[in-house]
Amino acid sequence: MIVFILAVLLFLVGLYGILVKRNIIKLAIGLIIMEYAVNLFFVLAGYREGGTAPILDGDLAPGTVFVDPLPQALVLTAIVIGLGTTALLVSFAVKIYEKYDTFDIRKIRKLHG
Repeated sequence: MIVFILAVLLFLVGLYGILVKRNIIKLAIGLIIMEYAVNLFFVLAGYREGGTAPILDGDLAPGTVFVDPLPQALVLTAIVIGLGTTALLVSFAVKIYEKYDTFDIRKIRKLHG
C-alpha cells in the first residue's frame, strides 16, 4: 500500500511543478514526472504478490498466481506516447526561446508578438 501512496506523492510533485513554476523547461519536467507517476501506478496495479510471469508452459501447478500483463502493455504504449509529447514540448520551448529569448511565461505574455 505504501508504494501506491508514493506514486501519488510523485504525481503531486509533478503537479506542483506545473502549477507553481513559470519556466517552460520546469513545466516540461513537471509534466514528465506526472506521466511517469501514472505509469508507475498502473504497473503497481497489475502486480500480484508472489505472482509469476504470465508465460504458460506445461508444468504449472493449479492455482498459480500470475502478474497481470495488461497494465504493462498499456504502460509501454504510454511511454512511447509520452516520449513523443515530450519531444514536441521541448521543440516548442526551443522555438519560443529563439523568438522571445526567455523561458519565463510571464515575460512571454507581456511581449504579445
